[in-house]
Amino acid sequence: MTQQFEFILTSREGRVGLVQFNRPAALNALNRQLMAETISALEAFDADSEIGCMVLTGNERAFAAGADIKEMANATPAAMLDNPFIDYWDRLRKISKPVIAAVSGFALGGGCELAMACDMIVASESARFGQPEINLGVIPGAGGTQRLTLAVGKALAMEMVLNGRFLSADEAYRFGLVNRVFPVENHLEETLKLANEIAARAPVALRMAKEAVNAIFEMPLAAGLAHERRLFYMLFSTEDQKEGMEAFINKRPANWQGR
Repeated sequence: MTQQFEFILTSREGRVGLVQFNRPAALNALNRQLMAETISALEAFDADSEIGCMVLTGNERAFAAGADIKEMANATPAAMLDNPFIDYWDRLRKISKPVIAAVSGFALGGGCELAMACDMIVASESARFGQPEINLGVIPGAGGTQRLTLAVGKALAMEMVLNGRFLSADEAYRFGLVNRVFPVENHLEETLKLANEIAARAPVALRMAKEAVNAIFEMPLAAGLAHERRLFYMLFSTEDQKEGMEAFINKRPANWQGR
């Protein structure tokens, strides 16, 4: 990836693409340029056959402390409708490969919504999750009322959205919002380890597995089951399915080709 960015850093760790917010003085507040750069980088990794999984992270103090309020303080409804800002969260949802959020410090407002739009969340012990938009006279607008409720249930989501309650890393783990919790000093290392394990799986099956799991949030159960079955059958047209089953039968590692 040769593109130059102002507010993010990108790198490769094996078959994992790493995107790191780089706006530390503002606690990685999400302005339009940062979000445009982030989604551009993730979409480029998504199109790269050498990348099997992506990690999105901030720094130890903050994953992202929310949207940049200065950009929207004087906006009108018409201006917000014409602003593509929240569309970036929708574009993240359309990434076909797995994306893991590595969260340390604050993940608030749009930052919490961005982490929840990823496929998994690995938290450091200092992570704090919240939707404090009610303190600004608004509500979450990039999925906070929806994804949070699906993850932690109505009662806790109501308290977080109506009263600005934050969740600690341990609480977020206990309520099912995050996958794992690690010490601050090695949470990113552990996230990259998990991401590389996932990236070593069959590439086409990975994308279809992600699509199948996400279908439960979009479809009634019967439709989701039918969609899962179609994807399952479709994978029998891939070379990786033949390789994977032959490798299993012959007790050897599979050599995935991504086709």
